[in-house]
Amino acid sequence: MQARKIGAAAATAVALLAARDLVQKKHALLRNFPVLGHARYLLETIGPELRQYIVTSNEEERPFSRDQRTWIYASAKEENNYFGFGTEVDVEHVQGHAYVKQRTFAGALPDIHDPQAPLPSAKVLGGPRGRAEAFRPASVVNISAMSFGSLSGAAITALNKGAAEAGAMHNTGEGGLSPHHRQGGDLVLQLGTAYFGCRNEDGSFNLDKLKEVVAGAPVRAIEIKLSQGAKPGLGGMLPGAKVTPEIAAIRGIPVGQDCASPSRHTAFGDVDSMLDFVELLATETGLPVGVKSAVGDMGFWQELAALMERRDRGVDFVTIDGGEGGTGAAPRMFADSVSLPFRMGFSRVYGTFAERGLTDDLTFIGSGKLGLPENAAVAFALGVDMINVAREAMLSIGCIQAQKCHTDKCPTGIATQNPWLARGLDPASKSTRAAVYLRTLRKELLKVSSAVGVAHPGLITANDIEIMNGDYEARTLAGVYGYKEGWGELGPRLAKEITALLTPGPAA
Repeated sequence: MQARKIGAAAATAVALLAARDLVQKKHALLRNFPVLGHARYLLETIGPELRQYIVTSNEEERPFSRDQRTWIYASAKEENNYFGFGTEVDVEHVQGHAYVKQRTFAGALPDIHDPQAPLPSAKVLGGPRGRAEAFRPASVVNISAMSFGSLSGAAITALNKGAAEAGAMHNTGEGGLSPHHRQGGDLVLQLGTAYFGCRNEDGSFNLDKLKEVVAGAPVRAIEIKLSQGAKPGLGGMLPGAKVTPEIAAIRGIPVGQDCASPSRHTAFGDVDSMLDFVELLATETGLPVGVKSAVGDMGFWQELAALMERRDRGVDFVTIDGGEGGTGAAPRMFADSVSLPFRMGFSRVYGTFAERGLTDDLTFIGSGKLGLPENAAVAFALGVDMINVAREAMLSIGCIQAQKCHTDKCPTGIATQNPWLARGLDPASKSTRAAVYLRTLRKELLKVSSAVGVAHPGLITANDIEIMNGDYEARTLAGVYGYKEGWGELGPRLAKEITALLTPGPAA
């Protein structure tokens, strides 16, 4: 009798817990997996102990270590994101670790305690080429290209609302501009090789449809995607089973039919015709137009810089994606071994434009695991003007690095079109976390800049950071990547402008 009472009480408790999990909106994992989901949080709680004695250290996991994910989670939740008792990085022996060199004295610095952490771009996007809709981006940290279809509608909604709340921009990805992107956040419209949302029936580009899309949404810039870090030089196939009526309407393709994305663009076939296409889009829309690419053969970049040196045509921005980029599902070969990692690839591209004195004439955007303060600081020192975050933004809204993005079985409802899994993600609460993460990263960048003694991360130079080779050798970023005097730095006019924007009183 006593055992039956205990069993009945336990069953009632489990039922009540399951009911609570199903109706709460704070944790997508618990909504999708009531009761069972608590096991994950229990294991996470004792994770440090398990890793210390059984599995791995906090710095060993990839692509994001436990410490990196912990920092993002804590930042997004406005929890304590500090770490105690010193670094876990083996600084005495590790190769390639970056160290920022702080300065004892500094001029005027911005308020690093402002909760909004305002941090605009040092450059006016589209300004040098006189675009009609040129503007200064309000945030140097923005959300990278992730399409609706790869991500759920709930995830896109959360990210766009978060971008709006943080004053950041949101790249649509190549899958087209969906209703989920229309939640108040400013947009960068990405055009991939399939021209989704802006295409004719045969898959060719349709300018009139592009102008309709731009006119009906807060699109601030257009990005032509040449390639991405996850699968550079590779097209794709969207299986007909995934082409729902909603996705078909957004992308302009038939319902239930396979849709191939070519590996190359059909609207242009070389650098010269690409620049004609860029100028066409900019003229017809008034918007800044740029390109996104991973870095492989440098011939493309050398020809682009040579043609832009004439200053009659040119892109307004270039987005460089590192080969370590990873939101797109890809064959292992492409994920591991095609295109250069960000630091090497970006430094080569930047140097190509620097040799011709063009670096102040366009905005450089970096992506590829740059949503961590230390990686972002290195990127700015190399010459980046803004960064795009993708996986870090996913982590901020609940991603647990399950690495099931390609299976349509994402347990937190982010990278899936499964209605049951997607319903677990509450856009209202997750959008706040995305916004808080974006602001926190900006705040961290302001702190690092202040430590260096400058007002903006764009003023950190390639000589302000050293790359360590154990405890016996260190070289500056400039030395490691072959930068010449002044490379990676803003021109005097731009430096003065951004310092004046961020500091009270005259620029130092």
